[in-house]
Amino acid sequence: MFAERLLAVLSGERPVHWMLGRTIGEAYEQLVRLAPATPLRSPGPRPVLRRCTAHLPGHDTAVEAFATIATGDRVRAMAFRLERGEDHRWRCAAVELDGLPPGPDAGLGRPGRP
Repeated sequence: MFAERLLAVLSGERPVHWMLGRTIGEAYEQLVRLAPATPLRSPGPRPVLRRCTAHLPGHDTAVEAFATIATGDRVRAMAFRLERGEDHRWRCAAVELDGLPPGPDAGLGRPGRP
């Protein structure tokens, strides 16, 4: 599941280059900037993906998903968008995490954001 891949990178369990070929646009470069801070690392046990819900926004070329992640005593939120390319492979186009300040790094690869 793609949410587990993002969780592994954003918790520091996997290196960012594990996402090569699975991102499009600026999403990979923005993950490179975000991942070193390991925003989903848990102070205790390994973070756990609790739930992931997907939504098809009216067409079959994109999926928008929302996941909840248990990180110790906290429950975190992560949203991401997958887009299907002409080669029919799904790639991450955007990632957002709860608690990130507004700004260019808050919406990873999100169209329309500076």
